[in-house]
Amino acid sequence: MRINYINTLLLVKIITPMVIPVISSIASATGTYGNANQVSTNALIDMSLEELMNVEVTSVSRRSQKISEVASAVFVITQDDIRRSGAISIPEALRMAPGVQVARIGTDKWAVSIRGFNGRTANKLQVLIDGRSVYNPLFSGVQWEQLDTLMEDIDRIEVIRGPSAAVWGANAVNGVINVITKKAAETQGLFLTAGGGSFEHGFFGARYGGKINNSTPYRVYAKGFTRENMTSISGENANDAWHNARGGFRLDHTRGIDQLTLQGDLFYNSIGDRVDITQLGAPIILAETARGHNAGGNIRLRWDRTYSENSAVTLQTYYDRADYRLLTAAQFRVESFDIDFQHRFSFLERHNLTWGTNYRLYYNKVFETELISVSPRQQTNHIASAFIRDEITLIPEHLRFTLGMRLDHNDFTGLEIQPNARLMWTPNEQNSVWISVSRAVRTPSRAENKVTINAQTLKALPGSSATLPFPILAQLSGSSNFNAEKLIAYELGYRHQFSPRASADITSFFNDYSQLRDLSSGQPSFQSGLSPHLLLPVMITNKASAHTYGIEISADWRPHDRWRLQGNYSYLKMNINSDSVFKQIDAITGSADKVSPQHQVSFRSNYDFSEKIQLNLWLRYVSSIDLYNIPSYVTMDTKLAFRPTKNVELFLVGQNLLSENHREIVSDFIPSVPTTIPRGIYVGAAWRF
Repeated sequence: MRINYINTLLLVKIITPMVIPVISSIASATGTYGNANQVSTNALIDMSLEELMNVEVTSVSRRSQKISEVASAVFVITQDDIRRSGAISIPEALRMAPGVQVARIGTDKWAVSIRGFNGRTANKLQVLIDGRSVYNPLFSGVQWEQLDTLMEDIDRIEVIRGPSAAVWGANAVNGVINVITKKAAETQGLFLTAGGGSFEHGFFGARYGGKINNSTPYRVYAKGFTRENMTSISGENANDAWHNARGGFRLDHTRGIDQLTLQGDLFYNSIGDRVDITQLGAPIILAETARGHNAGGNIRLRWDRTYSENSAVTLQTYYDRADYRLLTAAQFRVESFDIDFQHRFSFLERHNLTWGTNYRLYYNKVFETELISVSPRQQTNHIASAFIRDEITLIPEHLRFTLGMRLDHNDFTGLEIQPNARLMWTPNEQNSVWISVSRAVRTPSRAENKVTINAQTLKALPGSSATLPFPILAQLSGSSNFNAEKLIAYELGYRHQFSPRASADITSFFNDYSQLRDLSSGQPSFQSGLSPHLLLPVMITNKASAHTYGIEISADWRPHDRWRLQGNYSYLKMNINSDSVFKQIDAITGSADKVSPQHQVSFRSNYDFSEKIQLNLWLRYVSSIDLYNIPSYVTMDTKLAFRPTKNVELFLVGQNLLSENHREIVSDFIPSVPTTIPRGIYVGAAWRF
């Protein structure tokens, strides 16, 4: 269905002041307000903030720890947060976390990073789903359209800001995002959801959970949606409508001290793009439309044996395959196999040791297009690693010291050593202070090693204003001598529990990067033929460096039993050191300080008029992106939910209500035509049986 955005927003503004008093009156008259001791349908809603600080996370150290005890900048996005936000994708949900930069490029394309260096191919962020890496080493990044599941099946998203390479290995440089789904026992019965609206044309989801026997619960799910084309900044159709179908299953089996999990997914995305293809003839830039698909699947097997609270063994293996075909832009197939072993145990009373090994195999095949070619077309790469981590209790319940190290061996740069040290001081239950120093590396991708990209057609040499009588083709080439990017990171954090109703978390950091990817020009050469031109080689090097620093603040306050306020602020300052003549147009490194916003603010208000009616507001501010001349913007999402019965929820969601057709970022790798992000409204319903 199509809705007139402006008229709808005006209608919402007019009726909201009239509707809220009516809702309150109805709730009071029918007794649905109840009292503060009534049981909610979601256990997290009734938790005090003191209890929320004790929610356990597993991504920091690969074992369960209370947030209040973690010597790391960690933020947890709960299922209740996701449901109340109205987010319909994982990248949109990640906007709730401080220090995370999320910018939408198109209908199916995002740029997501932590603490800077953002872009479509942001390469310093490790992303996992249930511990399965979705980081693509072909181009060093994440294809966010592949990272999806039934949103209602997500238990939580753990966001670690800062290096976690000592635990998760190479490429966990600026942070780790781990999407953790619910166990099969927590998704029993039938669940259905459906809806649609202006931009979100239509969506559905279905899940059924049952039991083979009392020890073996399972679930199966299917989902699909169709989303509208976006519009280019010139007002043209961006040709990026997105149609998705996905399904999967999970089976958990428990026998004594052993637990076995088998999980798998299949997906198909019909995608499109409008790409600026560089050419030697007139016009120099030609916008071509392309349709294609992105399809694949994965299967994961995990075995856990728990001997005691402090002793356990874990073995996990998975296989993942994806096929990406977008005509004129990029076409490739990737496969990966991973096996991971971990053992945790106590030693000499005050030591909690965790060690493990990992082997990963990547196979990829790249098909030549007008834009990209890679030689050889297909290749298999191997990564082998081992890690050890020791958490030492210096003063019980007050002072802990953690040392860790991971050794990774890859085919491009050989052995990489990534150590980490953290100190956690907890003087009392209300306060905790932590400090850390870490080393992490980002290993080269195959594209950086052997890629050739017809990057841009120029009318003059870089740094010169003189126009030449023939075009200049800038051709980007990879290098077999490209080294790993390196980071030394320093962090200081403080958490304070003001009361059971209020808490705050503050983190500051300083990052020292070296051997960053940079661009240098080779010797131009004249190419004769049907289209005479000057060929300007652009080579990938490791000559750049950077210093970044910042502060991230998050606060949580419950002024009333039915009202919760959550806010965060992020400040980021980046100083890039590059002598490249392409610095001003290099979004990945040379001008990275002009791509990531310096200031970000998020403020959420969740209010329950009753157990049947909820109003959730989410206000966001993002400062300007100077490289692309994108101004700062303020926008708001809202969700009104009504539960006529315990098992049924009706909802109305508005997205980007204060900022119609704003820009967020521009694609840096595949030259997609820049688009604007529309205002959207959708309605839906969910049934649980």
